[in-house]
Amino acid sequence: MAIKRYYNANVPIIHHTGLKKHHKIMIGSFTSIVIIYMIINGILLNGLIVKQTLNNNQLSDKLSVLQAETQSKLNQLTDSVMKTNDEISSLGSQIGSIDKEFASLKASTSSDFSGIIEGAIKGVVTIRTDVGQGTGFLINKDGYLVTNAHVLSGGKIVRAITYEQESHDATIIGYDPVIDIALLKIPGEYIELDLADSSKVQIGEKVIAIGNPLGLQFSVSEGIVSAIHRQVPNSIGSYIQTDAALNPGNSGGPLINKEGKVIGINNFKIGGSESLGFALESSYIEKTVNEISMKALNQTLID
Repeated sequence: MAIKRYYNANVPIIHHTGLKKHHKIMIGSFTSIVIIYMIINGILLNGLIVKQTLNNNQLSDKLSVLQAETQSKLNQLTDSVMKTNDEISSLGSQIGSIDKEFASLKASTSSDFSGIIEGAIKGVVTIRTDVGQGTGFLINKDGYLVTNAHVLSGGKIVRAITYEQESHDATIIGYDPVIDIALLKIPGEYIELDLADSSKVQIGEKVIAIGNPLGLQFSVSEGIVSAIHRQVPNSIGSYIQTDAALNPGNSGGPLINKEGKVIGINNFKIGGSESLGFALESSYIEKTVNEISMKALNQTLID
C-alpha cells in the first residue's frame, strides 16, 4: 500500500544555514583582540605591582637608614649635652670653691668677715625666756641647737627666734649645768653650723662672735684668739680667751673662725674688764651634746 504525503502550503519551511566565512573571521579576530588586550593589561599591571613593590622596599630601606642616622645623631647630641652639663657642674663647683677660698682669704688677710658672716649668721638664733634672753646656734639641720644652760635658768617658757624672725617654742632635750651646755630642739629645717677641731685653734687667729648683746639681735663683733686651753674655777672644760666684745645677751652664741666653723660657745667675760671674753672649746661642746643626747635616748627607752 502506498503512503501518501500531504503538504500544507501555509506552513513555512525553515531552512538552517551555517555562518558565513567572513562572519567567523570577524568574531575570531575580535576574540583574539580581547584576549591579547587582557594579556597586555595583565603584564602591565604585574609590572606596575612589581615596580611599586620595589619602590616601597627601597623607600623602607631609606627610612631605616635615615632612622638609624637620626638616632645616632640624637645619641651624639645627648652625649654632648650630658658632657656639657658635667662641665658646667664642674665649673660651678670650681667657682663655688674659688668663692669660698676668696672669702676665706679676705677673712684671713683683713677685717672683712662679710663672706663668712653671710652664711654663718643664718645658723644663729635668739633664745628668749620669761626671765631673760641669750643666743644659741643650730648644730643640726633638723632643728637641734645649743646654748648655755645658764641662759635658761629660772625660765618656764623657752622660745627660739631664727634669723628669718620666725619664733618657735623650744623643747629642752637636756642640759649640763656644770659645763654650762643645754641642748634644745625646734621644728623645721635650717642651715647648721659645723664644729671645728678646737685642738687646731691658734693664738692670734681672727675670730668673730655672733649674738644678741643687750637685746640687739644678730650683732657681730670681731677679735683675735688671745689664749687657748684656759681653765676656770668650777668648770671641767677648757676655754678660748678672746678680745672680741662679749656682753649680756652674747651667752650661748658661737665663736667662729675664718672658715665659718664654730671653735667655741661664748660663756662669759671677766666683770668690769674689757677684751677678756671666754668661750668653751668646741671639743667640749661636742662631747657634752653627745652625752646629753645619749642620756635623753636612754630615758626615752626606759619610759
